[in-house]
Amino acid sequence: MSLSERLKAVQENPATGSSKAASKTPPVAKAPPAKTPPDPTVTPDVGSGPAPRSVSRRTAATVTDQSTTAARADEPEDALRRLKEKAAATLFERIGARLNDPKLDERQLHALVRAELNAVIEKSSIPLSAEERKRLTAEVQDDVLGYGPLQRLLDDETVTEVMVNGPDMIFIEKSGRLQRAASRFASEAHLRLVIERIVSRIGRRIDESAPMVDARLLDGSRVNAVIPPLAFNGSSLTIRKFSKDPFKVGDLVRFGTLSPEMAELLDACVAAKLNIIVSGGTGSGKTTLLNVLSSFIPDGERIVTIEDAVELQLQQDHVVRLESRPPNVEGKGEVSIRDLVRNSLRMRPDRIVVGEVRGGESLDMLQAMNTGHDGSLSTVHANSPRDAVARLETLVLMAGMDLPLRAIREQLASAVDLIVQLTRLRDGTRRVTAVTEVHGMEGDTVTLQDVFLFDYSAGVDDSGKFLGKPVSTGIRPRFTERFEDLGIFVSPRVFALPETGPAR
Repeated sequence: MSLSERLKAVQENPATGSSKAASKTPPVAKAPPAKTPPDPTVTPDVGSGPAPRSVSRRTAATVTDQSTTAARADEPEDALRRLKEKAAATLFERIGARLNDPKLDERQLHALVRAELNAVIEKSSIPLSAEERKRLTAEVQDDVLGYGPLQRLLDDETVTEVMVNGPDMIFIEKSGRLQRAASRFASEAHLRLVIERIVSRIGRRIDESAPMVDARLLDGSRVNAVIPPLAFNGSSLTIRKFSKDPFKVGDLVRFGTLSPEMAELLDACVAAKLNIIVSGGTGSGKTTLLNVLSSFIPDGERIVTIEDAVELQLQQDHVVRLESRPPNVEGKGEVSIRDLVRNSLRMRPDRIVVGEVRGGESLDMLQAMNTGHDGSLSTVHANSPRDAVARLETLVLMAGMDLPLRAIREQLASAVDLIVQLTRLRDGTRRVTAVTEVHGMEGDTVTLQDVFLFDYSAGVDDSGKFLGKPVSTGIRPRFTERFEDLGIFVSPRVFALPETGPAR
């Protein structure tokens, strides 16, 4: 009798084995001792002779008990998973057509799904505890109406970013730190279903002919997705969340991103219609700061926002929001950021807010700033104010106008008044590390003047968090003369040197 048959026999009747196994095995007393088949569950010992039969049964029983315990531990989880799959399939059969019913609002749709789901669970023969029932209901609802295993992460306000590297690997960002989440997708097909659900809601598409897409969630959170064959290890999904209640200037001061003096100066700069560029690396908080700066714009002005995917959360009433459009399946119908910037000049804007300049639209934006559209705001990827100037020069060259470099720099120096530099420090915090005035031209060089700098000399605490803050350099920028002409008051303490001396 094989090992598997013997283990099965012991599992059915640990004391004597099953009746079927006993009937097939000849009685030990009738069999000649020399021809007794060796017990496969016992490893022979050369020095002590064959082990007793009782030891064999105890060993087999121990192996069987361990395997049975492991199997029983997996049984509830497997049963719950199978019930979840069955419940979701049955739910789609019952109300699949009504999921896209425009007459049902979000609240009614959730109530319908809950009612039908409870009916499906009631008919199930698997007994569920109250906790298991609640968990099953939530997971099926997330799969049917939400974003599957990502839904709970998106609902968690402490999670600021979600990164999916294939169906089995999900990372999140909390308090500026990356960590792996316990959630996972059932399969690559499950992950693709969630990605398609996200992009289809805003009229975008993702397939083998267009395997990359920028999209957004209903709350404005930014989404980027890449699918095979470009994503080798499985579909990749990155979601940068935005707070449902947008951060205000007081929040950024409390976080240490801004100092009160810096916030007062930026408020005056926006009110005086200075052209401001927010510069920083990926994930440094440029869009959040742009939202805060836009909150300083007076309510009586007409604002036109231009973005790849709508993310800005402006609080004013008179806002026109424009969004670029990728080409269709035939490669036609594309509307670029540059097209929208050009068109916005005919829309009688008081302010033009460009979510990010990354190409030839930078030339059109600088021209707009130089032709009466003061108070414009935008962001650019760069690691310092000087790098921001160099990057803007490069982006203008991408417009293909074959302009001389000096002409580009003169236009840039004339158009941009202020550069606000954001940095994501190694402790995970996001800080404004420089507020820099674009002073003018000296020869062929754009001259810059720092108004605020981050004080790195304060060091770090025991947990590695930076103790410094943005402090004034003591230099009064030239554009304060414009404040006086417009009657905008700025407290003298804004430009006062810190007690420890100027920032380094």
